[in-house]
Amino acid sequence: METSARKTLVVGATEKPGRYATLAADSLLRHGHQIELLGLRAGMVNGHPIQTGQPDLENIDTVTMYVGARNQTELYDYIKGLKPRRVIFNPGAENPEFERQLKEEGIEPIEACTLVMLSIGTY
Repeated sequence: METSARKTLVVGATEKPGRYATLAADSLLRHGHQIELLGLRAGMVNGHPIQTGQPDLENIDTVTMYVGARNQTELYDYIKGLKPRRVIFNPGAENPEFERQLKEEGIEPIEACTLVMLSIGTY
């Protein structure tokens, strides 16, 4: 897969400025990444729509989680079905149960901060 075709799904996206999910979406765009946004409420971040529910998405390389473990349960099958290469669990989103399930599916779980990874070039 060509790098330019790789997309990141930001889970927990919001229009609220200053939220880590919003900052991550902005930083991903600045670093040249394509993004999809998933949140509880529809809206826009930097001209990109925040989708709700479980939209039909393709070519998701990375999922970056900004929702706590208790709000991830309903997304387990959806995220596994997207077949991302990796799922980044940002601080506060760590979820050992889901991380184990992802490993079983051959998806790499990473406990890290997307913003830090982008800033130091390890994304």
